[in-house]
Amino acid sequence: MTVAVIPFKPKNPKTRLSCVLDEQEREAFAEAMLLDVVDVVRDADCQAVILGTELFDSELVQVTIKDMGLSDALNVYLSCAVTDVLIIMADLPLADKESVKRVTGTKKDMAIVPGRGGGTNAIYLKEPARFHVDYYGGSYLKHMRIAKECGLSCDVIDSFRLHTDIDEKEDLVELLVHGSGKSRAYLEGLGFSFITDNGRIGVVRKH
Repeated sequence: MTVAVIPFKPKNPKTRLSCVLDEQEREAFAEAMLLDVVDVVRDADCQAVILGTELFDSELVQVTIKDMGLSDALNVYLSCAVTDVLIIMADLPLADKESVKRVTGTKKDMAIVPGRGGGTNAIYLKEPARFHVDYYGGSYLKHMRIAKECGLSCDVIDSFRLHTDIDEKEDLVELLVHGSGKSRAYLEGLGFSFITDNGRIGVVRKH
């Protein structure tokens, strides 16, 4: 079974949402998005494993690697992996079963889903020990270069549902329009709803 490794930061996440959510709300929202991703990868026949640098209160399977950044922690995991691995970010609440299966069903050695701004939202590796990750600072281009250097054929997946990560207030529009899981319900419970301004949809929070 494919292992879906989901990096997760439980403490003070999503600081760019501080303009609309306080720290406690951001932590709850981040966990709701994580649970949405966990549900989806399980539906796609993957085993969900949460990777972080500290434990958090949850019944989810966790791998905790302290005193390391994201890339180093993931590379330690990849070097020891004994099955194929999907690395998928925890802030992709629009992900669905079909989009995940499209990634894990690649005929090539690996598949990659670009994120906005040159990031990487998902990587699937049939032989994870042959690859290493290098996140932040234009990671998509770095990962494509690493794939070439490692002699791995790579499938670039164009997917709206896996491309849309939630980092800023404007991103909440996509979640409220297209989402259907726990994270959308959490926002609605806080009073978030649509607002139309000059023909564009935005979000407003009613206290």
